[in-house]
Amino acid sequence: MPAPKPRRRAVFLDRDGVLVREVDYLRELSQLEVLPGVPAALKSLRRAGFKVIVATNQSGVARGYFSLTRLRAIHRELKKRLARSGARWDALYFSPHHPDERHPWRKPGVGMLKAAARRFRLDLKKSYFVGDTTTDVQTARNAGCGAVLVRTGKGGRDGKHAARPDKTCRDLSAAARWIVAREER
Repeated sequence: MPAPKPRRRAVFLDRDGVLVREVDYLRELSQLEVLPGVPAALKSLRRAGFKVIVATNQSGVARGYFSLTRLRAIHRELKKRLARSGARWDALYFSPHHPDERHPWRKPGVGMLKAAARRFRLDLKKSYFVGDTTTDVQTARNAGCGAVLVRTGKGGRDGKHAARPDKTCRDLSAAARWIVAREER
């Protein structure tokens, strides 16, 4: 019987404040702005052998601020803009649920990460989560991932959780450099 294939590593990314400029409830394509350095960071992570997976809470759907159709249009446009620079993600997961639902896909729940782990045969303990909030850091802790906080977006100032990151970086570019360098050791 052949040996099982080794599990892969991933870098999970929050969307707002990490990939795109933070706006309260991004609902219009005109509000969509890819942050500087994001395409190069995504390419660097993929070159290093990581799956790149976006995991984002989008409670604006449950709150009635925008529809699933609008959310999908925003994601298609974001994917298109990244592709123009030769960058891409491997998958995007989102939780449209209201915080009061306590749905397992809503961060700091790990439903999105577990779904990606099954799909891509990921080892969450060898993976990372990069986000701009303490909720993202707590998600990483709950899943057993390395936690990287970026200062773009909310910069960890949301104060919802006491979880501490393994590293705090200026932006996604710096986070990608840190992750790649750490894995090369």
